[in-house]
Amino acid sequence: MPPRTIAIGDVHGCSRALAAILDAIAPTPQDTIVTLGDYVDRGPDSRGVINLLIDLVDHCRLVPLLGNHERMLIDSHESRECFDFWMRCGGQETLDSYGGDLALIPSTHMAFFQGCQRYYETQSHFMVHANYDPILPFDEQPDELLLWQHVVRTAPRRHESGKTAIVGHTPQSSGEILDLGHLIGIDTYCVGGGWLTAYDAESGNLWQASREGHLRAPNGTTRE
Repeated sequence: MPPRTIAIGDVHGCSRALAAILDAIAPTPQDTIVTLGDYVDRGPDSRGVINLLIDLVDHCRLVPLLGNHERMLIDSHESRECFDFWMRCGGQETLDSYGGDLALIPSTHMAFFQGCQRYYETQSHFMVHANYDPILPFDEQPDELLLWQHVVRTAPRRHESGKTAIVGHTPQSSGEILDLGHLIGIDTYCVGGGWLTAYDAESGNLWQASREGHLRAPNGTTRE
């Protein structure tokens, strides 16, 4: 099997969905898995999600990107105002998964959050959490776009690099990916009753799992 580059959308604490997706992908050391951020908040098991991702490093090349929810978690250590904002955005579920206290988040998990990248690119694609400016080089993109801005009303044109974008952050409540040709959105709203999506950048192959860990068959049904 040739090396694959596979992007995984917003997990939001749905560890059973992530485990099912990873089992279905069966990554090899030749594969690159790019997770698009928002591993934590809202769902029931943020801690379990990070454990799975840390373990994944032993099986493939993992490139974790930074999402706005990881940014909020990191910033919550800096001030009460940031902490309160995080709590209003689903942070309580994450805190509960760690025993109810920021101080109980393991240093290995904090190192994971702090080591997340802002973007990733291949010869044909680039991947960010949220959105992008079609003119700016990737290393000059502002955090307001990369981490926060949805693409529903602000879908950019193709980036000047000519590469196809793969993004998360903008939830597709239909459970179907957003395909604009030059931009593929793969946040398919797992935490809200949709699916967690993994997308092979080269082949276009999809894997999807529900938050309960049931895989979605090609005909749209679920299977154990």
